[in-house]
Amino acid sequence: MLEDAYHVFFSYLCTMNTNRHHGLRLPAEWEPQSSIMLIWPHEDTDWRPYLKEITEVYLQMADAITRHEALLITARNTEQVHTLLAERLTEEQMRRVTLFACDSNDTWARDVAPISLVSDAQPKGSFQPIHLLDFCFNGWGGKFAAEKDNGINWQVYEAGLFRGTLEDHKDFVLEGGSIESDGDRTLFTTTGCLTAAHRNQPLAKEDIDRRLRLLFPNVKRVVWLDHGQLAGDDTDGHIDTIVRIAPDDTLLYIGCDDKEDEHYEDFHLLEEQLKRLRTLDGNPYRMLQLPMTDAVYDDGERLPATYANFLVINGAVLVPTYHQPEKDKTALETIQEAFPGREIIGIDSRTIIRQHGSIHCLTMQLP
Repeated sequence: MLEDAYHVFFSYLCTMNTNRHHGLRLPAEWEPQSSIMLIWPHEDTDWRPYLKEITEVYLQMADAITRHEALLITARNTEQVHTLLAERLTEEQMRRVTLFACDSNDTWARDVAPISLVSDAQPKGSFQPIHLLDFCFNGWGGKFAAEKDNGINWQVYEAGLFRGTLEDHKDFVLEGGSIESDGDRTLFTTTGCLTAAHRNQPLAKEDIDRRLRLLFPNVKRVVWLDHGQLAGDDTDGHIDTIVRIAPDDTLLYIGCDDKEDEHYEDFHLLEEQLKRLRTLDGNPYRMLQLPMTDAVYDDGERLPATYANFLVINGAVLVPTYHQPEKDKTALETIQEAFPGREIIGIDSRTIIRQHGSIHCLTMQLP
């Protein structure tokens, strides 16, 4: 009885909390962006043992991003970061950089930064006022400290650096890496992540599905993927590590053809589930397979290396590479096929995966 009452009350709260979103939609990542947000690594993050190496990766990302759009960086030591950037970027690129002093537990902007809604009344592809939804980030179900990260968005907003209205949704745990939007009527996620322990219990899958459709009014259905868990992943299965949406009803997904690989059976089941899917118009998706990387280990632990964790920006796609020439080449060519009008930029991500993420995990786009 108590649980039934809770679900009724939750449904009421959902309705009250999301009426304001009428006329808004969750855009696709390939739509025009105003900027990318990064959280810069420092010596008190888990990057400490290889801070020099990860800083170099950040500089490469900053260089690639600011050739195409603006960059918002939160950092503990903005003067130090400014000096590093000024040594690498041109004056024109530096004019696209905004630095904001803010402490952090870690650097995973994808799961910390707000998730943006844009007006459904204006044409797709136009810059427009946005609503920024600030969800609770609890270190992927309480695995890691997150109290500083969970306060970043309001500090940035109060400093006037977000273009739009920031809304408090701290009553709901939702990480940017756990959802994929086609910008239209379909949202993809994984059952393993959104129903994992210590996130939104006692909510059932049906409650979470309803909450997502209320938060994102354009979404008419949520596709729950049941397979595709990468070894070494500590997010409980973020979708941005296994399946990504591209224009023209295209799905880029990680496939595993090696029967000796521990992923083979689970990723075969993922592929079969994707093949059975249809768009809301009843058509099959165009499917492009990305290769499973050769196994990468750190201290005997397999790391979650994946080509699916790319970032789409204005005019380009930043793609993780792993010093595996043939597979890197195949991944870059496949992503070029999905995004033919964009420059494809490979960035060596072997340092990033030592902390169990990749390029998409470190970044968040702002419309």
